[in-house]
Amino acid sequence: MTIHTPTTEAQACAVVKSVVDNRVPLTLRGGGTRAGLGRPSQAASTLSSAGLTGITLYEPAEMVIAARAGTPLETVQEALAERGQMLPFEPMDHRPLFGTDGTPTIGAVAACNISGPRRINAGAARDSLIGIRMVNGRGEMVKSGGRVMKNVTGLDLVKLVCGSHGTLGFLTEVTFRVLPKPAEIATLQWRGLSDVEGVALLSRALGSPFEPMAAAHLPAGLAGGEALTLLRLENFPDSIEYRSGELALQLGEYGVPDKLEGEHGATLWRHIRDAAFFAGTEEAVWRLSLKPTDGPKAASAIARMLPDARWFYDWGGGLVWLAVPADGDAGAAPIRAALKPLGGYATLVRAPDAVRASVDVFQPLSEPLMRVTAGIKKSFDPAGILEPGRMYAGV
Repeated sequence: MTIHTPTTEAQACAVVKSVVDNRVPLTLRGGGTRAGLGRPSQAASTLSSAGLTGITLYEPAEMVIAARAGTPLETVQEALAERGQMLPFEPMDHRPLFGTDGTPTIGAVAACNISGPRRINAGAARDSLIGIRMVNGRGEMVKSGGRVMKNVTGLDLVKLVCGSHGTLGFLTEVTFRVLPKPAEIATLQWRGLSDVEGVALLSRALGSPFEPMAAAHLPAGLAGGEALTLLRLENFPDSIEYRSGELALQLGEYGVPDKLEGEHGATLWRHIRDAAFFAGTEEAVWRLSLKPTDGPKAASAIARMLPDARWFYDWGGGLVWLAVPADGDAGAAPIRAALKPLGGYATLVRAPDAVRASVDVFQPLSEPLMRVTAGIKKSFDPAGILEPGRMYAGV
């Protein structure tokens, strides 16, 4: 497979233009750590962002950072940490789940809308992305957004491209809004609660004025012992102390929580962020998105049909990470049947190529939505050369 590694936007445009006439499909690559996301590649050549690196703008006072798409995510995070700042949405690292090496890039974070546990409070990557530069399927340079947040009328190209998995364009530069790092982080931990009790606790806490920044429930056996229900608090020490006490008081019916600080709590949240409980196994892994209070209902229904299923809850119960045997359709039919009456949707994150090629990796769209999706794809990529079929077969 031919690998194109441009070092300038002009070179990236030239690469795309050179393959349009012959309709040579391209797969887009950052650090190669998330190649397992989406349907298997149907491309003959690769367009890599590895040559497009470096922070192009950082204004700490304005809380804005821009970097070329191939810049390692770690580089961006280190630059922010030096000034006491961070990306608000806590991007997931897929390497534990996929068993990949390489280095995650800031462009891939935007292309795949990668977020973590803080998403429930701080929003997704899409909510912090305020500017992009990209090459469309015609080989044209496109710019949208900028250095400040503005009200948008008409098509919000920044939000549209974020999460499109490279099907609409090859990102060359992204701009994010950032936030100050919290002075202190602590986790309240309840033990031994059922899924229903744990999610009910999380829902009450998230509906309180005491602002948990992350909320998760780990069923018994997942982390090596009894069930754990977790609330993460961030801010100044006095604020955390007050909010911890108030939450413990209001949630007293669930027992007295432990308070985790330092590396123990940080490690636990990294495992939640990265779905690392399912690392190193042959299971297929799904992400289920639904109303938080419906999370336990969905898990229970799926377990009746797939007895070997394992799961845990993030985002207060609204995100269910689910691991099932990878044979057959990797549970696609029973999982989506269980979610249908609840209004949720399921995304297949990890599975063998043969499975990802035969089932709908992303939630199937209605016919009207599929027509809209195909029309948007055609407007950005008329020849269909950018990641064809990555999200939906034939698109």
